[in-house]
Amino acid sequence: MSEDEDYLKHAIRQAREHKDAGHGGPFGAVIVHEGQIIAEGWNQVTGTNDPTAHAEVVAIRGATARLGRFSLEGCTLYTSCEPCPMCLAAAYWARVEGIVYAATRQDAAEIGFDDEYLYQQLALPIQQRSLSMQQEQRDQALEVFRAWQNKSDKICY
Repeated sequence: MSEDEDYLKHAIRQAREHKDAGHGGPFGAVIVHEGQIIAEGWNQVTGTNDPTAHAEVVAIRGATARLGRFSLEGCTLYTSCEPCPMCLAAAYWARVEGIVYAATRQDAAEIGFDDEYLYQQLALPIQQRSLSMQQEQRDQALEVFRAWQNKSDKICY
């Protein structure tokens, strides 16, 4: 068995154990750095009433805390299911090196999760999405952006 398979089995075990314990949905994740699991995560949406507490996000939060940095360069995310758009974006923001997953987003849709719907919505022009969005006060926001751009001690991410 390969290391990828071992880490993926660990993520699936997290999903099973915490689903059985009633902590949230059937999703688990681990983050590996230099051959070691440095963080685990499982879905905690219903247990914490936090819609962002997906397994991958929980694992990313744990890994960044453990490493003491916001970048997870050199890390791999192993997850029991293809990440939803939020988790995929979080993985990009965290700069993980790669993602290894088991079930697909279509598999998640078949058991009632909205991942596929969200992917479809994101592909639409803003005005065609089901979530109403309107833009206002752009000039004021751009002032803050310019101040950030000119800030000499900013930490880029």
